[in-house]
Amino acid sequence: MSHSPELEAFTINNPVGQTTIDFTDGRAVRILNQALLRTYYNINFWDIPANYLCPPIPGRVDYVHYLADLLASSNNHEIPRGRNIKALDVGTGANLVYPLTGQSEYGWHFTGVDIDPDAIKAAQKICQLNKLEITLRRQNIRENIFIGVIKPKETFHITMCNPPFHASIEQAKKGTKRKWENLGKGTLQTLNFGGQRAELWCPGGEIKFIASMVEQSMKFAFQCLWFSSLVSKKDNLLPLYKILRKAKVADFKVVEMAQGQKISRFIAWTYIRKNQRSLYMKSAKK
Repeated sequence: MSHSPELEAFTINNPVGQTTIDFTDGRAVRILNQALLRTYYNINFWDIPANYLCPPIPGRVDYVHYLADLLASSNNHEIPRGRNIKALDVGTGANLVYPLTGQSEYGWHFTGVDIDPDAIKAAQKICQLNKLEITLRRQNIRENIFIGVIKPKETFHITMCNPPFHASIEQAKKGTKRKWENLGKGTLQTLNFGGQRAELWCPGGEIKFIASMVEQSMKFAFQCLWFSSLVSKKDNLLPLYKILRKAKVADFKVVEMAQGQKISRFIAWTYIRKNQRSLYMKSAKK
């Protein structure tokens, strides 16, 4: 609280007497994020436009930590650090959470990509006011993910993505309604934690998006060590396994992450064989 006195106005006591915030209050989540980023990641300015996705920081940074462990498996079991390690954040959004936390924790150089010009503008402001060197690129074609973003001869150690997981706006609203009702908040219509169309839904939903990602990753098979994406539903894994086998990847992994009672996961795949990954780590640092 001493670092962020403004947060005190949003705190409540839960049934067991612990201090927390009301996570259904978008303002509270925003102030909490600002406090966490300032206290633990040296981000003095962080803000996003109204109605953009305001993600909880702890769950997001878990993804970064587990990706660091994945890279360590090809680096003599040591987490690689420094700007020579290059990460690509697909759909970085206005919040820029992965580059902010990943750069602070490990010193990696991040490239953030988004299709929304207003999201890129907000992310640029965060970078400028915090004097951060994060590369930001606009994806101009909605159907493309890596095409038009990864340049010829450019290499990355890792890509990451929090894909839109609903197939339509109606599905997104139904999902939010269930969350509100489970939290005893009735039938409020506000989307949980905000979010624009590109952040929450796309035709075909999560499976179709990740399938497109896998298909396009084949064109850049040897320009990235590990491709990855969050997967919101466990039931989506089986069709994704089939898609990856069809793509003839050299290896893929599913990593589960736990935050309290919530279990999340990401899937990662590579076209580079195990005995060549350490060499790729070294060559991609150049």
